[in-house]
Amino acid sequence: MILCDWQIDELARTRKMIDPFVNHQVTVNEKGNPVVSYGLSSFGYDMRIADKWKVFVKSRHKYYNIKKPDDEMIVDIKSTPSTAIHLPVGGFILGHSVERFKIPRNVMAIVLGKSTYARAGIIVNVTPLEPGWEGHVTIEISNTNTVPVTIYGNEGIAQVVFYQGEQPHVSYNDRNGKYQNQSSEVVTARMKGTGN
Repeated sequence: MILCDWQIDELARTRKMIDPFVNHQVTVNEKGNPVVSYGLSSFGYDMRIADKWKVFVKSRHKYYNIKKPDDEMIVDIKSTPSTAIHLPVGGFILGHSVERFKIPRNVMAIVLGKSTYARAGIIVNVTPLEPGWEGHVTIEISNTNTVPVTIYGNEGIAQVVFYQGEQPHVSYNDRNGKYQNQSSEVVTARMKGTGN
């Protein structure tokens, strides 16, 4: 069963499934300027992307190896004062959600990119939020457009759709998943048993 607005609202209030939680769609900021929408929708929640990013840069290595990551290839940046970053053609960045999610044992969430960015050639990729997982969501963003595209920090980036079912025998938390309790920092690829 897909959870609707009042069910998401109830889980956010009683189980802290989304924190901070906005119980309506925000389309303008406090100054009346338009924003990429975020907040509760009919059958999902539009999460925001924070204004901290990780960008891959060239280094002495010719490729990025997820089993032996090279920290020299990743640079931390913060958005400009206008809370925006300009993603170049073919560019790729990592960000994280403003919201912290705490997925109940009987819920699975799928994250889909917002159509506003999709229509500008921006691909948002997030793996499923499994039952028992909690933390800030790491968000992968690619620009397939032929021109640079501006991504706005602290505004909407993707919609989370929640599915409710029976509880699994083993949750993400039970198996001590490697991305459990992600902080409000961007988390890069990890491999169990490698110290990452």
